[in-house]
Amino acid sequence: MPASPRAEAAVRARRFWPWLLLAPGLLWLLGLYLLPLLGLVPLSLSEPLSRFGLETVFRGRLATYLEVLHAYGPILWRSFGYAASSTAIGLLLAYPLAFAIRFRGGRWQPLLIGLVVLPSLTSYLVRAIAWTSLLGDNGPVLALLQSLDLTAAFNGLGLLRDGRLLNTPTAVILGLLTNQLPFLVLPLVLAMERIQPCLLEAAADLHAGAWRRFTQVVWPLSRPGLAAGILLGLIPAAGDVVNPLFLGGPNERMVANTIDNLLLVQLQAPRAAALTLVLMALVTLAVLLQLRGRGLDGLPLP
Repeated sequence: MPASPRAEAAVRARRFWPWLLLAPGLLWLLGLYLLPLLGLVPLSLSEPLSRFGLETVFRGRLATYLEVLHAYGPILWRSFGYAASSTAIGLLLAYPLAFAIRFRGGRWQPLLIGLVVLPSLTSYLVRAIAWTSLLGDNGPVLALLQSLDLTAAFNGLGLLRDGRLLNTPTAVILGLLTNQLPFLVLPLVLAMERIQPCLLEAAADLHAGAWRRFTQVVWPLSRPGLAAGILLGLIPAAGDVVNPLFLGGPNERMVANTIDNLLLVQLQAPRAAALTLVLMALVTLAVLLQLRGRGLDGLPLP
């Protein structure tokens, strides 16, 4: 029996409403992200008219991409290396913290989540400057290492440079880690809300130890939060500009610092645009690989 016109209209309305709800966000992304990004394409294929201005003329010059990859490829690798290192360390901290908040927080859970988010309410710049005081030559962190006679060991591991902590990769990674941690913890907490405590109790009744309960229960069910946390933490860290500037030296500059220098100091707008598009292409590739490897529910796609 064919459906009535009213039923068909209701079906069409149900299909239309999700897109209507998504429309403000899609328009926001289109106007403030996609269109400006597409505007960089002709700029990256242009040539500067002079060395003393940002005026360019379109030439369709693809060689700019090869030039920036050759000149700044190591900086791209360094940026993603720093971001991956801070994300890996952050996950080692975020998993036990999220587990404690979810299963041990009780009525204090909202307060604990608030404490995790609280550092993010301060200025990004203020946090970086605060790290310079903590990690400086006269700061408490280095003084603690010296009192424990660990400076030689840390120098041997490459975590310190000539007995200094500031202006080292370690300082940059610590700064990135501070900014990433809330974005790693909160998705994990939300994912662990799906894990009922009775599942852990049942695993314990079956004589599963703490590590077995984590690998067999917590880890599989929290993978959607893990995927979201990695994306939310890794992508901004790879394009960070503040922490390398304040916590690193010239050898710790990341790709965003290079783009800033190309545009505002060297006045090489085509190179800056090309390097920006290369960075966005790599980030987009990472996101697509993540989405291809995991379904929306965190399970492998067929």
